[in-house]
Amino acid sequence: MPRDAPYLAVADALRARILAHEWKVGERLPSRVRLAEEYAVGRNVIQRAMDRLITDGLLDGRAGSGTYVRIPRQRLRLVRSRHRDRGYGSASTTEARQQGRADAWDSHSRVRVPAPEEIAERLGISPGDLCVTTHYEFLAEGQPVQLSESWEPLALTDGTAVVLPESGPLAGKGVVERMRSIGVVVSTVVEIPRAARATQAQANLLGIGVGELVLQIERTIYDSDGRPVETADMVIPDVRREVVYEFGVESP
Repeated sequence: MPRDAPYLAVADALRARILAHEWKVGERLPSRVRLAEEYAVGRNVIQRAMDRLITDGLLDGRAGSGTYVRIPRQRLRLVRSRHRDRGYGSASTTEARQQGRADAWDSHSRVRVPAPEEIAERLGISPGDLCVTTHYEFLAEGQPVQLSESWEPLALTDGTAVVLPESGPLAGKGVVERMRSIGVVVSTVVEIPRAARATQAQANLLGIGVGELVLQIERTIYDSDGRPVETADMVIPDVRREVVYEFGVESP
């Protein structure tokens, strides 16, 4: 029978001690050096074991401070659904319909921003082509629960009343309605979720620790000709929200 990796055995041992309340909630665990000596393993093994327990939600890693028994927090459920997300990208309407919905948000748009290479590739434009970018910050029950950065090709909306997503006659109505008003029919939305660790900037905005788990969702919206009309990066702190994807079943 194959043996478990050493870090898994250490993680199991630490998990048992945490669940037995050897360390209280919010209490700092012994240093990696001390635990490495106790379990007769290398410090890298201890680090991997702690990373596993951080991923499992039992520990909090705090840069420059140590590792602590995590304080239990209620996670709100965010439902991503083809039936609910008809607005696609509106800060006010789409978020307000979600379970665990945001009850406050802030947005800031910039016009004539050159597209970075990665964004240009996602939008099917050339690097440096001008875009409208909008940054969103969402709150639920006073806690930051999501960040979003949206990009739209300026060539698509320049000179129209809907160039700014959260201003003008269709402010907050979402990509579908805004694009329809200028003769562009949205037909497809593609989302790519990826697990990641919070950067310093994300941690500051979300009120979490650097390196804590986040879910990053790369979303791109296409019109009926397959042309990308908007792409966005959403960042959701794992400790605050769980994301559920809901799909309908087509009838024969």
